[in-house]
Amino acid sequence: MNKQAIMKDVRRIVVKVGTSTLTYDTGLLNLGRIDKLVKQLSDLQNSGHEIVLVSSGAIGAGMGKLRLRERPRTLPEKQAAAAVGQGVLLHMYQKFFSEFGKTIGQVLLTKDDFSDRRRFIHARDAFFQMLRFDVVPIVNENDAVVVDEIKVGDNDTLSALVASLTEADLLIILSDVDGLYTDNPHVNPDAKKLGIVENIDQSIHDMSGGAGTKLGTGGMATKITAAEIATSAGVHMVIADGSELDVLQRIVSGEDVGTLFLGQKEKMRARQHWISFGSRVEGQIFVDAGAEQALKNKKSLLPSGMTKISGEFLRGVAVEVVGLSGDVIGTGITNYAADELKHLVGVKTDQIADLIGYKDYDEVIHVNNMILRRA
Repeated sequence: MNKQAIMKDVRRIVVKVGTSTLTYDTGLLNLGRIDKLVKQLSDLQNSGHEIVLVSSGAIGAGMGKLRLRERPRTLPEKQAAAAVGQGVLLHMYQKFFSEFGKTIGQVLLTKDDFSDRRRFIHARDAFFQMLRFDVVPIVNENDAVVVDEIKVGDNDTLSALVASLTEADLLIILSDVDGLYTDNPHVNPDAKKLGIVENIDQSIHDMSGGAGTKLGTGGMATKITAAEIATSAGVHMVIADGSELDVLQRIVSGEDVGTLFLGQKEKMRARQHWISFGSRVEGQIFVDAGAEQALKNKKSLLPSGMTKISGEFLRGVAVEVVGLSGDVIGTGITNYAADELKHLVGVKTDQIADLIGYKDYDEVIHVNNMILRRA
C-alpha cells in the first residue's frame, strides 16, 4: 500500500497534540515546539487543507502557571488547573497563529456533546461553518467543569470522535512515540515498528501498552482505541513523534513516518458510528437465547425476547442488550422508555397498545439501530 497515493486525496485533517509534546517535564509550555507546530499547521492550511487541532496541555499549562510540581490528583485541583491552563494555552495559540495570519476558534467539548444527538449535530454544523470561514478550530475537553459521567476521558479518543464528527480524511496523533511497535522497543531491541496497519485485531491490541507520561493521560492503548473509532468511520490515522522535524508535512506528503492505520473502505453509517462510539449507555435490556440468536442473525429485538429491564431511561437513548451469559451482545437505540418496557417483558407485539396505551413500534430496538459487539 502506497502512502503517497493515500495522502493524495486527503483534504480535511484533524491533528491531535499531546501534553508531552506541548510541555516540558516541569509542566511549563514548550514555546519553541508550539511555534513549529503552528507554522506547520498554517502552512498546511495555505496549501489547501482544512485543519482542526485537538490540543491537550490545559492541565499541564495550569500546573506551570500555578507552580505545581506534580499533576493534580483531586477533581477540584484538576478543574482549577485546567481553568487556568486553558486560558494560557489559548493565548499562546492566538499569539502564534496570528503571526501567520490565521484565525482560531475555541471548542470545549464533553461526552454529552457526542451522546446527545441534537448537540452532536449542532457541534458538527459549528465545525463545518468554522472551516468554511478558514478558521482553525482548537478543541479540548472542557476539563474545568467535566465530571466522570460526561467525560470522554482522554484526548486520543476525543480526537477520533472529532475526526468522525467533522468527516475528516485523516487524523494525525502526535505524541512522544514514533509509531506502533511489535513490542516495547525500550525493552526488546528486536521490536519492529509497523508502517501500515490495515485491520485492527486482537494482535494489534496486544501490542499496545499502558499509561503515558506523568503529565499526560494517554498511552498506546488509548491510541489504538482512537484508531478503531477513526478507521471505522473511514478516516485514516497516523501515530507519529511530535518532536520530529516537519513531521506534519512529511506525513501529508506520503513519507514513511509513524504508523498509518487505514480507514475502512466499508465504513459504518454515521448513525451506526454514533451508536457505537458517541452515544452514552443509559440502561440494559436482558434477553433470552432466542432473542440473542435473532439479533446475531440481524433481526430486530421484539418484546417477547426480553427477560428483564435494568435502569431508568427514556425512549430514544442508547442501551446495552445483555444475553443469558451476562455478556453484552450489543448497543441499540430503544423505541420505548424503561417504565414502559417493564410492562412489555415477554409479551407479543399485538399486546403493546393494551399494556402501555399506545404502540408506535413493533420493535423494542430496530435492527438498523443496533450495533453488535464483536465476538
